[in-house]
Parts: sequence; C-alpha cells; structure tokens
Amino acid sequence: MHFVDAKGILTGSGGRLGMNIYRGCTHGCIYFDSRSNCYQFSHPFEDVEVKRNAPELLEQALRSKRRKCMIGTGAMSDPYMHCEEQLGLTRKCLEIIRDNGFGVAIQTKSDRILRDIDILDEINRSTKCVVQMTLTIYDDKLCSILEPNVCNTKQRIEVLEAMRERGIPTIVWITPILPFINDTKENVSAILNECVRVGVKGVIDFGMGLTLRDGDREYYYAALDKHFPGLKEQYRALCT
Repeated sequence: MHFVDAKGILTGSGGRLGMNIYRGCTHGCIYFDSRSNCYQFSHPFEDVEVKRNAPELLEQALRSKRRKCMIGTGAMSDPYMHCEEQLGLTRKCLEIIRDNGFGVAIQTKSDRILRDIDILDEINRSTKCVVQMTLTIYDDKLCSILEPNVCNTKQRIEVLEAMRERGIPTIVWITPILPFINDTKENVSAILNECVRVGVKGVIDFGMGLTLRDGDREYYYAALDKHFPGLKEQYRALCT
C-alpha cells in the first residue's frame, strides 16, 4: 500500500454522497470491475492507495453540510480489506459520521465489519445504518477460487445474522452472476434461502453484473485459464 493526501473525500450531491477511503483492493476477486482501465489507476490494483487524511476531510465536509443524509462507502473499494486492520481509517470515519448525525450505507465482503458493529449500532439508533453484503458463491471451495483473499459466504452470512440481532437492516448484493460458474439454480437458490432465513431487507442484482471491460477482461480471462481451462473460449463465443 501507499499513502496520499487527498483533496476531497465525498462525491455526489444532495442526499446521495459517497466516499472511498481506499483505492484498489487486496481481496483478489477475479471478476472485480474496478480493475477496468476506465477507472484510470496509475498504480497496481493490489498496491492499495490510502487516503490518509480521509478522516480530517470527512470532518470538514460534514460540518459544512446543512442537510443530513446517508453516506455511502464500499462501491469501488472494500472499506474492510486487510490494511484496515492496521490503519483503522474506516472506523475513524464511522465515528465522525456518528458524531455529526449522518447515516451510513456500507458495502463489504469482509467479516472485519464486525469489529465496528458497536458504532454501526449507534448510528442506526440515532439516524440510520444499512449494511450491504456481497454474496456470490455458496460453495466454499468455489468461493476460495473466485474471491481468494476474503472470508467465505458462510462467514458473511454470520455477519448478516449479527446485524439482525442488533436491529441493523441488511441488503445483499447477489452479483456478479458468472456464466458457467455460479449461474446455477442450486447456487442462487442456496443464497436466496439464506437471505430469507437471516431476514435481509432486500436483494440487489444488476443482471449478470460482469462487464468484461478493458483491463477487467484480461485479468478475468487469465483467471479462467488458470482455474477453468477452456472456459474462456465459451465466453468469447458468447461475446461475438
């Protein structure tokens, strides 16, 4: 990882504000669209860029806002990747969101979020907190191939259960659906059944959710060659 002093932390306007404390990711998900060239990374994707002044920028930005709203995070880079254990920047930003009376919608694949369940509970009691968890593969072995450096789906479901016990609403992103890999009725049904069991408030799916844009496509195809020999040709046939 490497550190930068960012000029700003919030994006969007009005009631739709987002922030990314980190840029890049170490979870190693083979399909992740954020690798795409359109995002103009000037550093290797796994060499995570850390906005070390994120808490200070967030404090300044929220103090200047007259209207309270939800702050979203996690859409581009997971706020609970490995470096968060050492740096704690996500926790510091959550404390600032809580202290300034804003809500938060936080998206992750990691059970590291449980470390901050106390702050998430406080935010939810005073304003609103929504935890969004990505679930794509029910089978643990397949999960370790597609998402190698993050906890498996069973552990993420335990996070959803813990949030339910606190009364914190949860949403599940069941995306991407990867042709010939996790697009089976058995996989999707198993995930949806767990969503019902743990009482999630909603399920989000953007179609297949796999863009195969420049940069992302090359990385994904290389992973297919390594773990699913011959499957790349089937993808190319679908795209022609």
